[in-house]
Amino acid sequence: MPPASSNTTPAPTQSDLFGMPVVEPAAPQAPLHIARVQLEGAAAMALDYAIPESLAGKVVVGSRVTVPLQNRRTEAVVLELLDHSSHRGRLKEIATLVTRRPMFTPGLLRLARWIADYYLVSVHTVLRTMLPQAVRDKPGSFVMDSHLKLLREPPPDEFEKLHHKAPMQARILDILRSYHGEATLSQIRRDVPRAATILKPLLKAGWITRSEVRVERDPFHDEAFLPSQALTLTAEQQAAYTRVSAAIDSTETTRPLLLHGITGSGKTEVYLQAIARVLERGKTALVLVPEIALTPQTIERFKARFSDRSERIAVLHSHLSDGERHDEWFKIHEDRADIVIGARSAIFAPLERLGIIIVDEEHEPSFKQDETPRYHARDVAVVRGSIEKCVVLLGSATPSLESFENATSGKYELLQLMHRTDGRTLPLIRIVDMRMERRKGTGTSVANAGILSEKLRAAITARLEKKEQTILFLNRRGFNTSLACLACGETVQCQDCSIPMTLHKHENRLVCHVCGSRRLPPTKCPFCHEPGLKFAGFGTERVETVVREVFPHARIARVDTDTIQRKNQLRDLLRDFRAQKLDLIIGTQMIAKGLDFPNVTLVGVLNADLALNLPDFRAAERTLQLLVQVAGRAGRGEVKGEVVVQTYAPHSPAVQFSRHNDFEGFAQQELEQRRAFHYPPYTHVVLLASRGKHQAMAEFALQTLHRRLLEGLPEDVLMGEPAPCAMAKAHGQFRFQLLLRAAKIRPLCRHIQQVFQATTLPADVIVTWDVDPVSLL
Repeated sequence: MPPASSNTTPAPTQSDLFGMPVVEPAAPQAPLHIARVQLEGAAAMALDYAIPESLAGKVVVGSRVTVPLQNRRTEAVVLELLDHSSHRGRLKEIATLVTRRPMFTPGLLRLARWIADYYLVSVHTVLRTMLPQAVRDKPGSFVMDSHLKLLREPPPDEFEKLHHKAPMQARILDILRSYHGEATLSQIRRDVPRAATILKPLLKAGWITRSEVRVERDPFHDEAFLPSQALTLTAEQQAAYTRVSAAIDSTETTRPLLLHGITGSGKTEVYLQAIARVLERGKTALVLVPEIALTPQTIERFKARFSDRSERIAVLHSHLSDGERHDEWFKIHEDRADIVIGARSAIFAPLERLGIIIVDEEHEPSFKQDETPRYHARDVAVVRGSIEKCVVLLGSATPSLESFENATSGKYELLQLMHRTDGRTLPLIRIVDMRMERRKGTGTSVANAGILSEKLRAAITARLEKKEQTILFLNRRGFNTSLACLACGETVQCQDCSIPMTLHKHENRLVCHVCGSRRLPPTKCPFCHEPGLKFAGFGTERVETVVREVFPHARIARVDTDTIQRKNQLRDLLRDFRAQKLDLIIGTQMIAKGLDFPNVTLVGVLNADLALNLPDFRAAERTLQLLVQVAGRAGRGEVKGEVVVQTYAPHSPAVQFSRHNDFEGFAQQELEQRRAFHYPPYTHVVLLASRGKHQAMAEFALQTLHRRLLEGLPEDVLMGEPAPCAMAKAHGQFRFQLLLRAAKIRPLCRHIQQVFQATTLPADVIVTWDVDPVSLL
């Protein structure tokens, strides 16, 4: 994947896989005295400022500075240095430098311009996204502490007197001894709360010294990681590692590598050994994982493997506190981190000397940002790898069809792991037709009907008897998923969103899972006022109730966003499960992928059809990926695993191909359909969406854009008609969408930009665009 445009925008020489221009960085220049900066805040524009003599040589590309703007100061980022400016008149001078080191590397600035160009957003918006808010708002807001050092101990007789006359001073000296002569004031305060005042005589006597130090807010300060050693690779792993290693050692830019490995085939071990190779060469590594649930386990594996440099592993994800995120970012910024692990936004970590970028579970939709700028971290990783000239390794048991097609067409290089490590076999997958199950009348109790099939209940019973563990998966929260009137058939919906409200029984409230609004369940139908209301459907809360009823002696836990509220709660629960303090966990997709529990021998998928019939061309692909990932949690130990998939559509290709773990067979069939109907990966998609409180205005705005887009529309573009979104109303706003498809993205984006610049939209309507969306809902 090619780099983005440079600071001096030289002529493009070729195009990248996304149809964007490839340019090379400008040659080094002599020190310049004018800076072109990108203003932050409301006045998001690029302006020229003079560099004062006091900051000469200190202001560089990527520096964050403060500049005068009218009668105030605002912050800005230096985009480039110039020897002259087109501005007529005397330039104002840069006021201050925010940090000595530039906050954006030249590579990140080039990446920002590529993102702005490709996703049709401003550079200012991208730069704000790249910098965590905790860093942007309070750069350098570190926690300071006093470092105390024992210089010499008092003579025994004086120490004895000190014990009698000033026992707290003697206690401080004892504590310093226990810490081998050095400790922080906060450590001593645990035993001596008034230590700051008490230690003054000790300083005066010259027995101890005091200096100010910076304290890292480490999210893993209270954890210990047992060192681990590299494992012996299988033949398949060795072949994959050899190719990755050759790419790391190469001086040429290599194609992105796609590691297609079935669940349990040892992809993580290949990652670990590849990173070890990168570190040996004095370079750094960036690892992206899609789910917060995967982060603790990933960190544990990396801290254990690289225990000799565990303090040089940084973490970036949304569950960190602002202080932890601030300190972890500056740890990377100050070149005190060799490995960065994080979720989507970690792709912008200010690492230098990048040797490898690893995107684990690259198919996951959570890598796509759902607000402006709507970037896809996997695609941005590929572009950053080209800019930084480092290896990009994408890994998945079920690659996205876009990546798989890139690999089969030669744009990426395909590496495969088709066998589990240690000779372990894939779990046996059984399909249960729930239509037949209902006809047989199993699960006759009202609470149990349609939730646990006879086959699944028997399998759970067998696991409990053998002291083995079970995972039950259902990607839907709550107790009942709808409340309908038996008289008129209407469903109780959210007033602000066009979806049924879900019953959460523990709080006796109907909850909207889109906007979060809550209300008491009505006793009469809101439409016909008849009393006959019936709850239908089931979520994880109801499943937990049923399982506890059927297996009263089992140790059970539920994992979803309703139960996981406090920090580290998920990490602690998964550790309890690994330690076999729990027999069974029920969860949503938080537990569906990447987790490795050797004692789990049974996985039950309670409703495999949830995503199958959504109005999205990726519905079948998403269903297969989820089923394969969930099934992969079983049989990762010595005992062969079993998966029970309950479905009302047993003959669906997604269900049948997942049953046989035949991703390539599914991909071949699905890609034929995508090609026939001009869908990705054979075209690029842009989704235009309008929303507003007034339905007619939101629809009118999109219809207007549709008419204007038709004028001068590039020949290869396929454009549909404006239509209501699948969820026609959300958060009190009516929603409409328009889908455009084109083989080449650049001409389409240019046309869309021109139309938007020439169109005035109603003030109360918001129109957004999403380049390469992962969801059409």
